[in-house]
Amino acid sequence: MATCWGLPDALCSFPSLDAKSLRMMRKGIDDGFREIVRAHSETIDAATAPLQIFLNWLENLFTHAPWPAMMVVILAIVWAGARSWRTVIGAALAMVLIGVFGLWTDTMTTLAMVTVATIVAILIGLPVGIAMARSDRIQRFLTPLLDVMQTLPSFVYLIPVVVIFGIGKVPGLIAVVIYAVPPMIRLTNLGIRMVDPEVTEAADAFGAAPRQKLFGVQLPLALPAIMTGVNQTIMMSLAMVVVASMVGVGGLGKNVLQAITNQYFTTGFLNGFALVAIAIIFDRTSQAFGKRLQKHREARHD
Repeated sequence: MATCWGLPDALCSFPSLDAKSLRMMRKGIDDGFREIVRAHSETIDAATAPLQIFLNWLENLFTHAPWPAMMVVILAIVWAGARSWRTVIGAALAMVLIGVFGLWTDTMTTLAMVTVATIVAILIGLPVGIAMARSDRIQRFLTPLLDVMQTLPSFVYLIPVVVIFGIGKVPGLIAVVIYAVPPMIRLTNLGIRMVDPEVTEAADAFGAAPRQKLFGVQLPLALPAIMTGVNQTIMMSLAMVVVASMVGVGGLGKNVLQAITNQYFTTGFLNGFALVAIAIIFDRTSQAFGKRLQKHREARHD
């Protein structure tokens, strides 16, 4: 009898189904999944239509608006968040370089995608995070799911998304949201749970209803942590746009993917620079805004 490490073969190879059984099982699952998608295709299209309309509208607005107007709006947002002339000047220089290298339209397309993805992630993540903070049972149920969402390779997200929604901007948007929403949920949950128990007890003593306590005490005090979640959501959305370009998302991610495919070093570098520039602008802005909220909260607490 053949042995390995002095043991029988039966103990050296894990028992598994034969190749034919595995093929039949996989084919049955895939065919069943496709049939479910075909049967509910109209419902799926109707559910994603608002996202498609909003994304197309915002993309047209960003790409067709005069570049000076868009730059003024972006710099105004940066100033409102960071309140730093250094950050505003850095953002202006980055946007000028993006325009000089002919990447303005693609950058605006990417910015529209990231904006919509961030809004959707916040609309999903904030209430889910609040529910997790208010219920230990929900937290125990959702924590493993969030672990899977954060550890599963980003390319794997595209498989069920493409099967269900097909190729296009909305499938890419959904993949970006799935990848970017866990930090928003986790940090909302963490921020509310870290609110000083004495403060919530004082609210209870004054007869505050659960809704009043949530919106009047817990959310304002958790706002710095929530803003950190928004920051991480934006960063992860930008990181995912290159992968999402594989399913039809345009913008800078598509250019990077083409550069990788055709080995265009300069094209890939310039589009990568534009992505990094956007990431740094919004990272500095959201971080500065979160720090200002933290200082304001500490000042009120003192």
